[in-house]
Amino acid sequence: MRRFIRELRRREVFRTAGLYVGVSWIVIEVASVLLPTFGAPDWMLRGLVITTFVGFPIAVVLSWIYDVTEQGIVVQPDADDEPVPPFGGRKTDFIVIGILSVALVLSLYMQIRGGAEAPAQLEPVSVLIADFDNRTGDSVFDGSLEQALQIGIEGASFVTSYRREAAEQIAKQIGAASKLDAEAARLVAVREGIKLVLAGSIVADGDGYDIEVRAVEPRNGEVVAEADAATGSKVQVLTAIERIANDLREQLGDESVGRDAADAETYTARSLEAVREYDLAQSLQQGGKLEEAIGHYRKAIEYDPVFGRAYSGWAIAARGLGRMDESAEAWEKTLELLGSMTEREQLRTLGIYYYGVTRNYQKAIETYEALVEKFPADSVGFNNLAISYFAALDFSSALREGRTALDIYPNDVLTRSNFALYAMYASDFDTAVAEAQKLIERDEIYFKAWLPFAMNALASDDLDGAREAYRKMAAAGDRGASTASLGLADVELYAGNFAAARDQLAEATAVDEQAGSVYVLATKYLALAEAQLALGDRDAALATATRGLALTSAEAISVPAALLRIEAGAGEDALPIAERLAGELQPQSRAYASLIRALRDLDAGRHLEAIDTLSAAIARADLWLLRFYRGRAYLDGGYFAEALDEFQMAQRRRGEATAVFLDDLPSFRYAATLPYWLARAEEGVGMTADAAEHYRRFVARRNADDPLAADARERLASPD
Repeated sequence: MRRFIRELRRREVFRTAGLYVGVSWIVIEVASVLLPTFGAPDWMLRGLVITTFVGFPIAVVLSWIYDVTEQGIVVQPDADDEPVPPFGGRKTDFIVIGILSVALVLSLYMQIRGGAEAPAQLEPVSVLIADFDNRTGDSVFDGSLEQALQIGIEGASFVTSYRREAAEQIAKQIGAASKLDAEAARLVAVREGIKLVLAGSIVADGDGYDIEVRAVEPRNGEVVAEADAATGSKVQVLTAIERIANDLREQLGDESVGRDAADAETYTARSLEAVREYDLAQSLQQGGKLEEAIGHYRKAIEYDPVFGRAYSGWAIAARGLGRMDESAEAWEKTLELLGSMTEREQLRTLGIYYYGVTRNYQKAIETYEALVEKFPADSVGFNNLAISYFAALDFSSALREGRTALDIYPNDVLTRSNFALYAMYASDFDTAVAEAQKLIERDEIYFKAWLPFAMNALASDDLDGAREAYRKMAAAGDRGASTASLGLADVELYAGNFAAARDQLAEATAVDEQAGSVYVLATKYLALAEAQLALGDRDAALATATRGLALTSAEAISVPAALLRIEAGAGEDALPIAERLAGELQPQSRAYASLIRALRDLDAGRHLEAIDTLSAAIARADLWLLRFYRGRAYLDGGYFAEALDEFQMAQRRRGEATAVFLDDLPSFRYAATLPYWLARAEEGVGMTADAAEHYRRFVARRNADDPLAADARERLASPD
């Protein structure tokens, strides 16, 4: 072995191998940077690496056989022959060492540089897809091509498509056009701060079609990207739209577009007719025409039985109509067909399912987080993530994600409205009002913009200011008038004007009965029952609450009904509601079940049992009502310091009481007595000056006939 190694050294095989490895390593490192820079295909770098590996044993064999000398290339002499002086001598050793050192340094630099730099993140690109210029005379292309292009273009993680139904409404408001053609789309895009308009056309060419799409800068009309495709038949049109979308994505900077069919994001419908029916259904659903929408979803499924998005749309519409069995069947089929959807469609669909069906908000959050991580420009994803955080009572996270969605579409009415409401629920009334003011300046008919104004006024005990905000809300259309009528009654209940609230709600429920607004009507029935009970009409109150429960079993109806029954002395009738809520997956439902049971204990004088039950419920879901009633339980048990802490927290979080069931329907009346109970706790720990201030605040805006106001006046008159 020693002789063999000595022979390798004599024939300079080690020197040649080191030189070859060093040069090859440098060439590969440099090529890995230069080839992508000049757009070279991936196979070139792979070929270079393979070539260097194959060349290594060849170089070693050649170095054994031949030698480079001062006389040129010669055959290596045998060990017994007279040696031939090598070329370069020690100089060559230094060259080899130098090359290896350069290779090592270059390799380390590339590794450090590559590890330090994160992958380039492209800026979000918002696009609005205009109506295609359909020159074929075939109506099947109306609406279907836009849907297909939206799915294709959103395959790029940095692209977000603006909601076309919202754009159509804006176009009508500004009188741009009856349709969202290219010119109208540009006007909307300029108004809403959308970066690009995608304007396409389709023209018949024999049995085939020529399709072209341009990405246009809305302000100056500059074409920043364009793509076209030709088809031999109608059945190839969807595939052509997919190719066009991929071409546009590449031109906009997307490097993830796969060249193989297996890598491509494909549209999930199999026929244009199915897409057309789906588009019609979506428009009807956005307009509240759920029954008609279901009809078109069914037609879409007839054309394409595995069209998963059509089933999910059907499920949502059926649920909106209260047809829960029908909705469950459609959802079952939707989940079965998830594999036919793109990744973005899958995540959006699952997010909706977790949020709206199983009400598993934590799973919804996880799903939407995965969506926005994969598609960081998805404004719908951020908006729905914020909504999911909001439903999970994480208002600070809702504000954060809502801000991100607002950064993508700063002029979108719905996104800004949601952000203002998150701030309101988080008790940041200044931010809520500031954001709502921006909405009103842009769109005076958006009724929810007046809700933060009303709640900010109530939080400051400005009852007239709240009434004025609701009057302005009522002028913003039928939905605004319906919510405003509840809000005006809520103000009177907050002030203890129970007779005025009763009369207003009796009139408002009559209007809603005619309109068929089930959820809002049921909410008003419960508010009316509260007013009736406060006026001492127990039987009427129980009957009215039962009418509300007959319409819907939603928590916003069933929980107040249970609380009212307990207060009316019919606590046994509240237990079935608690049992039903205890069987729900959502922690909030089970927390409300515990609240009902705790109030039964509290009503029976079992303070410690009520405190334990409420504490366990808060660990499950930290709801405002649980904090408020745990304060009541501590107070009734004589634990004044603990009660004070709960009431102070309820005061800090009073934004949650503005619509205590998080449905944007006014319920600030639940916080009406908070100053009284806070004063009682302060009085209990000896904070007499603070207690007197809260008693004064309470009686200043509370009707004199209210028993709690009378007690507060008595305590002010006799502080000892």
